[in-house]
Amino acid sequence: MADVPARPRWTPLPRALARATHLGPTVAVTTVATLLGSVAGVPAERLVLLCAAVLAGQASIGWSNDWLDADRDRVVARADKPVVQGAVRPATLRWAALAAAATAVVLSLLLGVVPAGLLLTLVASGWAYNAGLKRTAASGLPYLTGFGALPAGVVAAAPGTPLAPWWLVGAGAALGGVAHLANVAPDLEDDLATGVRGLPHRLGPRISAVVGAALLGAASLALVFGPPGPATVTGWVSLTVAVPAVVLAILGGTGRFRRAAFPAVMLLTVLDVLLLVVGGAAVS
Repeated sequence: MADVPARPRWTPLPRALARATHLGPTVAVTTVATLLGSVAGVPAERLVLLCAAVLAGQASIGWSNDWLDADRDRVVARADKPVVQGAVRPATLRWAALAAAATAVVLSLLLGVVPAGLLLTLVASGWAYNAGLKRTAASGLPYLTGFGALPAGVVAAAPGTPLAPWWLVGAGAALGGVAHLANVAPDLEDDLATGVRGLPHRLGPRISAVVGAALLGAASLALVFGPPGPATVTGWVSLTVAVPAVVLAILGGTGRFRRAAFPAVMLLTVLDVLLLVVGGAAVS
């Protein structure tokens, strides 16, 4: 692997490492998992363990991504990557990723074998994606598997190791598929220039927009109608907002609706995440 320029003195290493975790997604996934655990009845002391385990796993995925992609990111001059800026070396990211993965394993096992197996499925899926699946037509599989397993692992951390219902797992998997499409979209050209041709690259932006909207719509339906009993007022209100948002997101591949598609997708994602967290109360 080519050497990366020495870390600039004015860039603190802790800040560079934090950015290399892919801080936004890492914080978002950890926060959602913690909130879901809280409403699903995970006791406070175990909730702290759960939060730390998910955070360590997500950090390991981010660090392994920037470590393994360091040369490729340099080729396309990814200015947003600390390793490209010389703020941190690939070797440092490698050891940080391995240490974080080991920490995630230990913390997850403290929650029990079943929660650990499910929570670590997300970690293993992220590493598999970074290690090569991102370059194949099966690039979406780690996201579907990992984010489907995450809510199941969170629910299983509650007393009695309860099983997560199908609709919670299905919604998690659907949101994972959307996360994959959204994560790849800004980097399509850079990826193609460096030999990465995953599923979104093969589908193209227009079909990817349709697939992403369909997944968000499916997650909404599962979260509103999946829980036992009639749909709540909150669920119906969410669907009232979701239907036009899905239409706008589907039309996002056309020039006329392109600008409206992104906020529609963001609105749908927020609604589905809120419904996901609220849905955790139904299994407690």
